[in-house]
Amino acid sequence: MSYRLTAVIEKDEDGFYAYCPDLAGCQSQGNTWEEVQVNIREAIALYLETLTDEERRSLMAREVRTVTMEVQVA
Repeated sequence: MSYRLTAVIEKDEDGFYAYCPDLAGCQSQGNTWEEVQVNIREAIALYLETLTDEERRSLMAREVRTVTMEVQVA
């Protein structure tokens, strides 16, 4: 079964850090952009495998959206 979740990837001094805001504690890292994508995808898959069918259905029923905000600061 296929699931669509959001991953946030940030560049830091050690490479790249990624986490999935929908899955508490689901995070990974990598030295390159490509590596961190592979790693977070694997982390998400492993996390989802630990959930019951009901927990997965409940999680997928949530509506989560991401937006980019422009904010003015004086």
